[in-house]
Amino acid sequence: MEANTRSTGRLPAAFLTPGSSSFVDFLSEHQPEMLPGNRRLPAVQGAIEAPHGTTIVAASFPGGVVLAGDRRATMGNVIAQRDIEKVFPADEYSAVGIAGTAGLAVEMVKLFQLELEHFEKVEGAQLSLEGKANRLSTMIRSNLGMAMQGLAVVPLFAGYDVDRAKGRIFSYDVTGGRSEETGFAATGSGSIFARGAMKKLFRDDLSESEATTLVVQALYDAADDDSATGGPDVARRIYPIVTVITEDGFRRLTEDEASETARSVLQRRLEQPDGPRAALL
Repeated sequence: MEANTRSTGRLPAAFLTPGSSSFVDFLSEHQPEMLPGNRRLPAVQGAIEAPHGTTIVAASFPGGVVLAGDRRATMGNVIAQRDIEKVFPADEYSAVGIAGTAGLAVEMVKLFQLELEHFEKVEGAQLSLEGKANRLSTMIRSNLGMAMQGLAVVPLFAGYDVDRAKGRIFSYDVTGGRSEETGFAATGSGSIFARGAMKKLFRDDLSESEATTLVVQALYDAADDDSATGGPDVARRIYPIVTVITEDGFRRLTEDEASETARSVLQRRLEQPDGPRAALL
């Protein structure tokens, strides 16, 4: 796409030609090499060591959904970063948490945010939550070539469905396959432990505060058994990122709010190191 506009001051013709409301489709047509999934990778022997994000969890409650993530990124057996951010707003009513290759995942999230903003500006309305989930699925599928070389991106998507007036959660596999989850979900290296914790503690009638505590409990259990997941770090004041999405939109808990929840969980763990007990019957 040639953009020699200095002499005329006009936008290139590509910007003035009617077409799809998708920014990704626009790039695919006019400058496909700029899309992450279309880049040519150099031939290498052996796996590439790149920082990886680890555990993301989500839980719904009447009136919304909570999406949270730990703060650790690993590179093999090394802690690459202790305070990485893995949960981002996608738009006003949705958020995405990243697991997998951190650099590619963050880039995908930025493109996803731009995709949703571009659609809203062109169409004058937001995509449905289902439509947003489908767009993210397409982006993940376009990364399949890199995933086959060990650079996978596997996010968790959650949002408030204004049409159905409830929170919804979507999980993905490396091929872009999309599944809607009921109640709760987790992705990343510690997901099996986080999911087990939520399975025993989740209730359909959780309050927003209880759902927030639930996801922090799940991340604590994941960190307890998975070395790639970081638990609350009181000494460095590093706590999980917790976001809440309701009919009022996206909100990220402040550091003080996240600290209060994490410290409450830690205090109870001094009495019950393995966490709260679920009733047998």
